[in-house]
Amino acid sequence: MPLSERVSEDTQTHHRSLKDTFADWRNSVIASPRFQRWAARFPLTRWVVRRQASALFDVMAGFVYSQILLACVKVNLFELLANGSLSKAQLQERIALPPAGLNRLLDAAVAIRLLTKRDNEHYALGMLGAPLVGNRALVDMIIHHGDFYRDLQDPLALLRGDISGKAAMAEYWPYIDHAHDPKPESLSAERVANYSKLMAHTQPLVTAEVIDAYSFTKHRHLLDIGGGQGAFATQLARLYPQLRCTIFDLPGVAELASTQIAKTDLTNRIEAIGGNFFDGALPKGADVATLIRVIFDHDDSRVKILLRNVFNALEPGASLILAEPMADTPGQEAMGDAYFGFYLLAMGRGRPRSQAEITQMLIEAGFEAVRLLPSAIPLNAQILHCKKPMISVA
Repeated sequence: MPLSERVSEDTQTHHRSLKDTFADWRNSVIASPRFQRWAARFPLTRWVVRRQASALFDVMAGFVYSQILLACVKVNLFELLANGSLSKAQLQERIALPPAGLNRLLDAAVAIRLLTKRDNEHYALGMLGAPLVGNRALVDMIIHHGDFYRDLQDPLALLRGDISGKAAMAEYWPYIDHAHDPKPESLSAERVANYSKLMAHTQPLVTAEVIDAYSFTKHRHLLDIGGGQGAFATQLARLYPQLRCTIFDLPGVAELASTQIAKTDLTNRIEAIGGNFFDGALPKGADVATLIRVIFDHDDSRVKILLRNVFNALEPGASLILAEPMADTPGQEAMGDAYFGFYLLAMGRGRPRSQAEITQMLIEAGFEAVRLLPSAIPLNAQILHCKKPMISVA
């Protein structure tokens, strides 16, 4: 290594060491009860202390807030207030709770900004409650979290992997639970109905980002891998009349998709094929493929198999669109490693990956020109576009 590069590296290491040393010293000072008492009273530091205390309390009390939200959903509170404020007496007529219980729920919902309280004991939607009106995707996820909460009761047991009995999340996502269902392609339509319905309802959170970020005008044949009941493919087929769509998912899910497609006027342009995208070849001939919220609930070894299978199925020059919530998303770091980190752990497989990690996996599978597409709400998904080379190397 040239002397100049070695000096530069030594300087960077020295700077990192000073930064870490300072951070450790700062943390030791902040941890001191004496300093905390002083900082809480000193005018120039008091606001920082209060803000940090509030943030820490929100982390500690988050499980309570989520249960308040669940209670509001279960009594249909947001829909009741969709057309304007109602008095407490009017709400009491519509909600099957005793007066004391309703009072406590309304006060709690106001405190966490789900509702606002107006004059004369009237209540209206708050800034956080208004987006839930008619939002089936978020409401379904809030209700579904009941399974997640059960698996989180003992977080250390979850981290050790020694949950006693059958985990609720593994039961809900049966294609993950190979101990009880070693062949996911053998799952019946009835067995996959619950999670498939949830996916159909929540998929628009991601597919709306994809549709806004990428034009399918130049494509003629879409392969939607893990496409569920076909909501995304149906939407694309209506937006792009030239596009023919093939949905590939487990046979039980493909059966449900075929039932949904039969209710539309698109049966000549959309088909659903059942199979296992880890075993055997995928349908060939598409010039664009989509992986919408697919790879993050699978381990690295299986994702590599899947991406290579997708690569082999596509025509030379074809595009791949991969969209899902990703780790290290700027401004949304808690969503990745905290929420999805534990959600996928409870499912039993998979992990949130960063844009850089997924990009490297795509390149290893043979794709090129990987780029990040704009996303209005990165919390819902980050979107990667890449291409199969015109002359591919097998």
